[in-house]
Amino acid sequence: MNDLQKRLITLFISIISALLFIFLLHWILPKTAAIILLDKGGMGYPLSIQNIMWVVFFIGLGELWNRFIMAEADLKQLKKHYLPEDDQALLQAGDLGDIHQRIYHQANLKSLFLPRLIKRIILQFHSSHAIDQANNILNSSLDLFLHEIDLRYNLLRYIQWLIPTLGFIGTVIGIALALNYAGATNPSDPQLLNQLTLKLGVAFYTTLLALILSAILVFIMSIVQGREEYALNQAGQYCLDNLINRLIQ
Repeated sequence: MNDLQKRLITLFISIISALLFIFLLHWILPKTAAIILLDKGGMGYPLSIQNIMWVVFFIGLGELWNRFIMAEADLKQLKKHYLPEDDQALLQAGDLGDIHQRIYHQANLKSLFLPRLIKRIILQFHSSHAIDQANNILNSSLDLFLHEIDLRYNLLRYIQWLIPTLGFIGTVIGIALALNYAGATNPSDPQLLNQLTLKLGVAFYTTLLALILSAILVFIMSIVQGREEYALNQAGQYCLDNLINRLIQ
């Protein structure tokens, strides 16, 4: 299963989970909480701005789950002991063939940092027979992989922008509807102020919910991205300690 297929499956599961979560909240929440979190009873419900935000939020959680799984897979590679870890071990060019073959024939390792780093360093050393060139390819690869990690979060950065934007749109729509209600109601109606205040309150709930969801997503994203960067850092240190520093010409 390739990365695109995994992401599509995660997207499907995220949407289904969001719909089930909304359905659950619909039935278990008291009226006031349901109005705040779902806009229950509002115009267009269940296709409310709040419900759309929940779906987007769960899509973001699904994407973060994918990233977390990848980070853990990268960290598990450090326990495979691809390289000699004995303090006295040294590596010559002839010793690298078996290491390269062990990694090369495992297709499931092609997207993981550590195997890719080892393969690049070995190939560079075989072609140049220069330790400094092997060290340069390690540093260049770490920079490229760090940029690759950053690119993986483009969708999540868009979701972080989208959720507050949806909240602001919901607030603008709510204010517009409240003002329209005020303009169409008799000014002497004793219920006007009460109803207008209630409708304006509902209008601002979308922004409140959006900011909370966005804050949660950013917090989780910072943890997961840090985990991926930590995995890359550990892979780089492993290659430096057990491959670059052991090479002899």
